[in-house]
Amino acid sequence: MRHPDSMPKDASLVEIAAEALLDPALEPIVDLVVTADETGYEARAVDGRVRFSREDDGHGWRFREVQVEGRNPLGDRAVDRFSPLADEQANPHPSRAQTSYPYAYEMVAQVFDAPSAPDLICQHTGAHNWEDHGGERGEHGSMGIVQARAPFILAGAGVRAHGMLDRACRLVDVAPTVLAAMGGAPHPEGVGLNGRRRDDALLRRQDGEVQDDLLDDRGPKPDHAMGFLFDGCNPNVLYDMVEAGEAPNVARLMAMGSTYRYGAMSSSPTVTLANHTGVLTGCHPGHHGVLNNAWWDRQRGEQIITNSPDTWAWSMATLSPEVETLYAAVKRTWPDSFTLSCNEPCDAGADFGTFVMLRGGRMPTRPPRAEDLPFATERFVRPEKKYSSASRVDHIGLEMALGVWGEGYQGEQHPLPRFTWVNFSLTDAAFHLGGPYSEVARASVHDTDARLGEILDAVERRGVLDRTLFFLVADHGMEDSDPGVTGDWAPALDATGIPYRDEAYMWIYTGVS
Repeated sequence: MRHPDSMPKDASLVEIAAEALLDPALEPIVDLVVTADETGYEARAVDGRVRFSREDDGHGWRFREVQVEGRNPLGDRAVDRFSPLADEQANPHPSRAQTSYPYAYEMVAQVFDAPSAPDLICQHTGAHNWEDHGGERGEHGSMGIVQARAPFILAGAGVRAHGMLDRACRLVDVAPTVLAAMGGAPHPEGVGLNGRRRDDALLRRQDGEVQDDLLDDRGPKPDHAMGFLFDGCNPNVLYDMVEAGEAPNVARLMAMGSTYRYGAMSSSPTVTLANHTGVLTGCHPGHHGVLNNAWWDRQRGEQIITNSPDTWAWSMATLSPEVETLYAAVKRTWPDSFTLSCNEPCDAGADFGTFVMLRGGRMPTRPPRAEDLPFATERFVRPEKKYSSASRVDHIGLEMALGVWGEGYQGEQHPLPRFTWVNFSLTDAAFHLGGPYSEVARASVHDTDARLGEILDAVERRGVLDRTLFFLVADHGMEDSDPGVTGDWAPALDATGIPYRDEAYMWIYTGVS
């Protein structure tokens, strides 16, 4: 079932590594160990294992459980676990028997479709704090529901105002849903999740599904679409702040459309650029090529790092030519349209944006000092460097969006974008720093909500608010780790004597060092 180019040279090394990671002594930090071979997939925990296979089902997959021993570690795939916020906080650091793993079989299978897939996925527990590797209170990366769950709000023109819905989807469903609402044209060579021909695919490869009942076909299609990403934002916290009146501009969006109470589930691994790219392509990481924050390229024999300020501008170098971004899909349907990408590394196909400028040798407008920024909580922006730097980055994106939608940016006028994307990074910095339930996390939502409001006001000033579709997502959730549960599985792997690489502290490659 795994990509032939990703097959380990020595399967015995994989088994040695797996047995070492499943030592009961590591149970507080190791949740699951996942492997794959030419016949199927296996997920193991200290209290059970499941082996499963997949087969084509239309343009998707059907999964079959081949063998279960003990407790099936991926047996609970409920999407409604730990919601709302009070329920999540009442169940801190849930064990593997308490949590759920939404769409788990699909999330495992897609990873191993990549030529550079790992030999093993070692998933850390919800309680584990990566203190030894610079970890902070808020953590993500695993398939457990709290780390996978992102908010999803669809609002404005072309959208039905259902309010809060007790349901969930996947982040890969977002792009096709937005394109369907806009009236995008199917791709002439479109394929589905399993790579087979799909006549209604709105993207070159479409792993996701249109959420049809959210769309309102009673009026004209929207002239513009605008997406916002609140990086690393726990949706239960966001919705709780809306209910408390602390995020009035997010509330404004929610009142204009439909919100999924149980969110949109990010793809595995539940990390930043893998899922930014997933939102903007409608594809899982194993298919779009931006696999993780870091991984080992087997063909080139080198480490690939995407989630770094040194590589962001060029992080789409590994983007598969077999996928299409929202920017490109919009241009394919409306060739004369203009697209904007603010603070987003996944900008392939965008006409203008932060990293488009940087690659072209131009600098975005320099922000003021953090303490002089509007919409920056003074209590945190002064003493906390990560809060300060992320606030300045988000201000750059805000200024760009306001300029393009207003009187111009750096003295240059642009057409009104048919598609605009704005990535806000402050929430991720703050949710990591203090954990999702902290005051610093709520302050970051408050500040980001204010920036969101400025952009909504700019759209309204241009007179097209009622002709614009809006959506708000995150790239993953954020779980409150336990500061008392630290440690590293590297000593156990080292003790085996086998050569290996642990990329992004989750993907294990054997036989290389």
